[in-house]
Amino acid sequence: MYTQERTAMSNLVVGGPVAVNSYDNAIVAALVENRPVMLVHAFNGGYLRPAELREESHDKGVQLATALDPATKEAKGHLWYVTPAGFFGQRPLYVIESAAGQVTPEPSVGAGVTDAGRGDDGVPKPRRRRVTVHQDAPQSTADTVQVGLPDKVGDKWRGKNGAPEDTQLWIVTVTPWGGITFVPITHPDTILGFKDHAVTANSEARLTYNWGGDFTGTVINTFYPRLPSDWDVPYHHVFT
Repeated sequence: MYTQERTAMSNLVVGGPVAVNSYDNAIVAALVENRPVMLVHAFNGGYLRPAELREESHDKGVQLATALDPATKEAKGHLWYVTPAGFFGQRPLYVIESAAGQVTPEPSVGAGVTDAGRGDDGVPKPRRRRVTVHQDAPQSTADTVQVGLPDKVGDKWRGKNGAPEDTQLWIVTVTPWGGITFVPITHPDTILGFKDHAVTANSEARLTYNWGGDFTGTVINTFYPRLPSDWDVPYHHVFT
């Protein structure tokens, strides 16, 4: 039976050499409990949202918003799942999935049906649009990201090795200052950043070179997961 009481998980290591404090509940909830979180940028407190919230959209990108409007909140456009998706060597991989436009598949007919699309309770897993990287990124014409289902994004947004998921897998690394950085496995020298390196309202998310040269990235491209209890707390009260 699930309980709200958290078990102490001392020095949970996620995606790299930096240990996660067991009481940093937002990171633990995002990476272990698969709870939706806001991804708030370290620089100006803006949060990531899909440029298009509708479930039918698979060719639009991600942007930074600085105001949580009612329409976005109603559509869950401010929420993301950081879902486990295997390993890259010894590093766990994740997909970044939007809670906006989530689709629950129809149950299959017949009893005892089990497949990869079902959870432990037999209920079909929801289909969520994922943040997808272009095969040729980072280039000036192909450095953006898109939010779409694996079988709905364009050909160049699918995996180089034939697997649709290749361009949707991310190394999620915890930074020394308590945030997380996203590194795509198809382009390990880059991190999730912003167009023209500008972190302003409605900035377009893109891949940008990781000039730091390691998986911790820079503070400019670090995101802090925020739990529901933090949503209404002003940015400067949360992080400083």
